Amino acid sequence: MAEHLQPAALPPVKISPKEGFFLGEFDAMASPCELLIETQETHIARSITALAAREATRIEHKFSRYRPDSVVSHINCANGATVEIDEETYRLLNFADTCFSLSNGLFDVTAGVLRKAWRFDGSDNVPEESTVTPLLANIGWQRTQLTENHFTLPPGMEIDLGGIGKEYAVDKVAGSIKARHPGISTVVNFGGDIQVTERRRLDKPWLIGIENPVLASDASTIVKIYQGGLATSGDARRFLLKNGKRYSHILNPFTGYPVENPPRSVTVAADNCTQAGLIATLSMLQGAQAKSFLTSQRVTHWIYD
Repeated sequence: MAEHLQPAALPPVKISPKEGFFLGEFDAMASPCELLIETQETHIARSITALAAREATRIEHKFSRYRPDSVVSHINCANGATVEIDEETYRLLNFADTCFSLSNGLFDVTAGVLRKAWRFDGSDNVPEESTVTPLLANIGWQRTQLTENHFTLPPGMEIDLGGIGKEYAVDKVAGSIKARHPGISTVVNFGGDIQVTERRRLDKPWLIGIENPVLASDASTIVKIYQGGLATSGDARRFLLKNGKRYSHILNPFTGYPVENPPRSVTVAADNCTQAGLIATLSMLQGAQAKSFLTSQRVTHWIYD
């Protein structure tokens, strides 16, 4: 099915020389995308940035629920019919299954249907229970059927891969860069989800700022990263505020309402961005128990309450 997708138009790319590296920039997946490329060669920086833009755009085109011609839209519009899938789609859906299992059902890619009730725009528009409750009938990953070649979604249900898609894209882009341009350390940063392709020359770290969710202009924590991934989950930009109560955009698929008392943000370091993103999101889903969950996972992390 994916082979029949028409190529998507590539976003404009920009490269700028910095001290000791190039900065590559473009927009994709509703995020600013940046690359820190350890090279002095303009043509290499341009090639790596173009490669990243092509791969990010391909993944967005293929898996975005916002595109009517995407694989996800094809599945969501199948009205219960079994859909043939390719290997890449199977691997991503299989990862969604892993997320569901590890979280005991809290990380559920069918819960995106709750967006019909919730709009996390910083307002006080908390939906009525009569709007939220009927949507719960269309949530439940356990009701889907997945094989290596086929996927079946019950009528009325939808999948939304936004919770895993950007981290997946970061790791795919990083892998492509490492394969095509070995020996050139590159930081792939899609809206704060990060992967470093390989260690820098002279074993110098890259310095990455973690945004303070209370004061966005204050990247108060500077992380030294040699290789691996970073991912952040939080409600700095997506929340509701009513009668002094803050409602996070992290929703509990069992209740249809935001999890209670989650941290403002969690950043996790792991071997790759996908793994870091999974742990960060799982911790937010624990609500007030996020700190103890992160401690139990024995991962390097930073947390803002």
